[in-house]
Amino acid sequence: MFTTFRGGQSGGWKVTSITRVKGETLPKVEALSVISSDAIALPLLPAQTSWRLAGVASHLRYTEKEEREKLIAVQAALGRSEATHAALIPIRKSAAWWELTQEERRKIFEDKSHHIADTLKFLPAIARQLFHARDLGMPFDFLTWFEFAPEHASLFDELVGVLRATEEWTFVEREVDIRVVREV
Repeated sequence: MFTTFRGGQSGGWKVTSITRVKGETLPKVEALSVISSDAIALPLLPAQTSWRLAGVASHLRYTEKEEREKLIAVQAALGRSEATHAALIPIRKSAAWWELTQEERRKIFEDKSHHIADTLKFLPAIARQLFHARDLGMPFDFLTWFEFAPEHASLFDELVGVLRATEEWTFVEREVDIRVVREV
């Protein structure tokens, strides 16, 4: 199942900001559409879509069984009615990251950066899903999608601050932070 994020003039989410964190940004748009389907969703008309990013939810690649069980026990599902705020954060990591073995990446991901252990405290207030895009020819390796209630916006800012302060983040060469609110 593919998930396509389309930035354009209309969509279910109103874009409140697009911030370049590292590397090249994405063009400003008014809205974001999130479409899940068996194929990558193509734009209806080029004038309505400024950019399109697609990814696929996959198995957890750097997570051990005990960590997975802890995540499952506390994570919230996407689409909760109170989660009217969201963020799409596409990330591309450096060639140096991809030259590491899976085991070396795991050591940086959890043993040094504590990606899972340090972020469990933000769940279930913040629901999240990682989409892999590297093998789809996208300009980003990962598309991270987060949903949260308005009262948890500062908690979300704290979460991304924690992640950006890790050794793992030193391998990020491009990151864009797109904040949205659900259109009613």
